[in-house]
Amino acid sequence: MNIAGQYNEQQVAAAFSRQAGGFDEYDAGNTIISYKRNRVREHVLRYMPPQGSILELNAGTGIDAIWFAQNGYRVHATDIAEGMQEKLREKVRLRGMEDMVTAELCSFTELDTLKERGPFDLIYSNFAGLNCTAELDRVLKSFWPLLRPGGQVSLVILPRFCIWETLMLFRGKFRTAFRRWGSGRRGARSHVEGHYFRCWYYSPSYVTRQLGDDYELLSLEGLCTLVPPSYIEGFAEKHPVAWRVLRVLENKWKARWPWRAAGDYYIISLRKK
Repeated sequence: MNIAGQYNEQQVAAAFSRQAGGFDEYDAGNTIISYKRNRVREHVLRYMPPQGSILELNAGTGIDAIWFAQNGYRVHATDIAEGMQEKLREKVRLRGMEDMVTAELCSFTELDTLKERGPFDLIYSNFAGLNCTAELDRVLKSFWPLLRPGGQVSLVILPRFCIWETLMLFRGKFRTAFRRWGSGRRGARSHVEGHYFRCWYYSPSYVTRQLGDDYELLSLEGLCTLVPPSYIEGFAEKHPVAWRVLRVLENKWKARWPWRAAGDYYIISLRKK
């Protein structure tokens, strides 16, 4: 990793460590985040065996890791933010789940250090953690030795085009409307809790191309295509009828073109051949 990449990673770690204190409260109080988590989990479990081992990237405070463990899976939860890892370890200890969830500070670009932890049945990354690296090609190529034959990869990634963000053009928010399109190789400037870092946007075809013919595409779904992004807070409560209609339509069309790659995120799952 070059110096710019190391600096960006340090800023990401600092930002999300600082966010860790209020992360769970915000997550639990946002109806759209709850919808997103349920969608992602349903997608992942559609292809997973009833039990197995999971390597989770950008695990945050362990919301998903705890949920998977409660459903019979062993999870090795990694992150680069020490603050997030502290919250995760505390949850695991309080629930007496040390035999089901382990935690480790680990960068996306250092996954080769986890070979002795595997092989895993699933490599999982939720809510755009992988958009925080300019080296996604390197990260994806490191999955192969960590997965069992027939193992699954399930990723939730920000694409280069989002319907809801593009519509911000009509509200005069030009920077928001075009930030994904114009990010290019340098990435787009983002900030969390006063820390600035860069993120990059990747199409589903980029992911499948980097993983290559050694993986079979299982499913591709758009997430928050018609349902608004979770940062539009209070939408479900202020517009209950629209919320119900958009949710029904998105669930119906999630895997169809163009909706499968035009949301705030997409969910993609592949299987190692």
